[in-house]
Amino acid sequence: MSRKELEHAFEGVKDCTSAAMQEAVDEWFEMYFQEEATEDEDPCQRLPTLIVSKLSRACFGEYEAKSHQIFGQKLLQSLAKVRRKAVQLALIGGEAWLKPIPQKEGFVFEVMRRDGVAIFSRNQWGDAEDLASARIFWEKGGRYTLVERRIQTDKGVKIQNRLFYSKGQSGMGVEVPLSQVAQCKDLKAEIFLNDVPNLGLIRLFNEMENCVDGSLDSVSIYAPAVALIHNINRNEKQLWKEFEHGESRVFASADLLRRRPSGDLELPKGLFVGLDDDPQSTGLTIYSPQLRQESFLQRKKEYLRNLESLIGLKRGLLSEVDSLQRTAAEVTGSSGDYSLTIREIQQIWERGVEQAAVICGKLGKMYGVLHSCELDFEKDISICWGDGILPTTETKWQETLQMVQMGLLKPEIAVAQRFRLPWETRQHQQMIVQP
Repeated sequence: MSRKELEHAFEGVKDCTSAAMQEAVDEWFEMYFQEEATEDEDPCQRLPTLIVSKLSRACFGEYEAKSHQIFGQKLLQSLAKVRRKAVQLALIGGEAWLKPIPQKEGFVFEVMRRDGVAIFSRNQWGDAEDLASARIFWEKGGRYTLVERRIQTDKGVKIQNRLFYSKGQSGMGVEVPLSQVAQCKDLKAEIFLNDVPNLGLIRLFNEMENCVDGSLDSVSIYAPAVALIHNINRNEKQLWKEFEHGESRVFASADLLRRRPSGDLELPKGLFVGLDDDPQSTGLTIYSPQLRQESFLQRKKEYLRNLESLIGLKRGLLSEVDSLQRTAAEVTGSSGDYSLTIREIQQIWERGVEQAAVICGKLGKMYGVLHSCELDFEKDISICWGDGILPTTETKWQETLQMVQMGLLKPEIAVAQRFRLPWETRQHQQMIVQP
């Protein structure tokens, strides 16, 4: 659904995203999903798809998350089902949201794409404070559009629901009561979630500085390299044409290339070159240049190296065809930009889990979800990314032991930190050292 339709559903409001950003968001998703070649470009390398896939694979290669709370463990299991999709969509569009839907025994999560929402207001930190989204489904031979608007207030989240019906394939149509279809009969036109932050949504976003219009909107992981990716696609198209036409190019007088009265098809563009000259003196001339495969491939390789530098990928990850797939543990030599890039992506998800612990804890109590409780992210949830990207746990443990041996740290605190136990009070520390 377009942003214009979402604006129309709630008259009097307008998407606060600039025209430049809206155009950029649409382009990022178009580049990611584009398969068909155009007259000037061939996206067959699917570079945006490749970049996002490699980064998310390295990010979650050795991911583990645990909780000693029943509710926390069930929450982590539900989040695990959408983590790859959610992070990938955040990398593509700059940000994405997880919408928690309470069930009897836990939560399920719906992933909301950046190009599928309208943001009417953001706060000074860039968080959406007024957001609209839509869900389309078919029932009773018609097209229904459920539009939801969430407004953050000082006391909680105000949710407005409106249902539209259309007989056609597009357009919202006319507004109808929520009770008209089974999927919406239990929904209320207006709901208030008391004391729930962040619109009741888990926001996943890229912290990279906005290079499109300098606003607070988050940008795609490959936003700085959009122009370069277009150049690579043009290079691929040129190389394809070179091989498609073979080594020969035919020069003929221009009048030979005009469409015949009989309706004969035009000759392929680019294969024949018309010369305005006397047909008797020109005739047909065969030009057979050497194929420029090596120069094209060298240029493509240089483009890919520049792409790696712009995005912060490991050198050779794209430009070296013999590079093997790597998990987080295998990238032990990534001490530079690539390591930092993976850490930043891991932090995107870690922040999301922290938000989910708070929001789902409150919603769970509100809707009577089984075993629901308010979770403390630091104490109740443990996330391990493996030893390949982040500092190794064994290295950190050895450093901690050295501090204990030097008398700079109590052994009880070291043990507590190692096993994520409480140590803030003397009573906690005494419990750790007791046999």
